[in-house]
Amino acid sequence: MRDISSSQTPLRASFKIKLNGEPLAITTVGQAYRFITTLSTIEWMEFRSPHDDAKVALEAAAENAILSMHATNALRVLFGRAKLL
Repeated sequence: MRDISSSQTPLRASFKIKLNGEPLAITTVGQAYRFITTLSTIEWMEFRSPHDDAKVALEAAAENAILSMHATNALRVLFGRAKLL
C-alpha cells in the first residue's frame, strides 16, 4: 500500500486521547499513522525509539492486517510514554 495514511485496517484497540483539550479517537492504521507523522519530528524527539517502532509497525499493518496487533502494541508503548493515554 503506497498511502499508509488512507489505510482503513482497524487497530485491535481504540485510542481515545485529548489533544489541545479536544478528544480524538484513533481506530484505524491510517488515523494512527497520520497522527504520529503530522506532528513534527521535534515533538516526538524525546520518544524517538518508540515513535520509530510504531511507524514501522503501522506501515507493516497497512500491508498485512494480521500485523495490526503488533501495531496496536507499539502505539500503546508510544502513547503511554508520551502520557497521551
